[in-house]
Amino acid sequence: MDLWGSVQELSATDWIVTVVFCYFIYRVVLAPRFKKRNEPPPPEPELPPMKKQDMTVKQLLEYDGLDGKNDGRILIACDGKIFDVTRGKRNYGPEGPYAALAGHDASRGLATFQLGGEAVRDEYDDLSDLGPSEIEDMKNWAETFTQRYPVVGKLLKPGDTPADYGDELAILT
Repeated sequence: MDLWGSVQELSATDWIVTVVFCYFIYRVVLAPRFKKRNEPPPPEPELPPMKKQDMTVKQLLEYDGLDGKNDGRILIACDGKIFDVTRGKRNYGPEGPYAALAGHDASRGLATFQLGGEAVRDEYDDLSDLGPSEIEDMKNWAETFTQRYPVVGKLLKPGDTPADYGDELAILT
């Protein structure tokens, strides 16, 4: 007896039991897997606002979102201002497309539309060699950040003294 002959000999009850069994297997085993795959990840808890503070480039490097340093907070500097971009972790976190900017002065990289090499440095950059259109691009980026993220403070030049903000918090205004 071949397979087709066996299928033809099944009664209506056999068919119903087979369909119910297949549906049960789908609902219990397969459907939860598909559902988990399509669900967005749960949102990460928001960190409380930081106290406002000015930082050197060296201090800024500690806020790159890696290894749980500083509660995983991510800061980026642009046009002399430091922004808390932690809530944009998908973009600026370790797996994000702009991860190279995290914990750095991103001014040159944003002005020149480059994310690697000399565009993102671990030392103070006076940006004196940027052209007028690049400076305008950088200022546009800084304005965008100002509208989206809290300003934590200023990026200090070597020898600058940090301002005293008291207990003022960095909040989006």
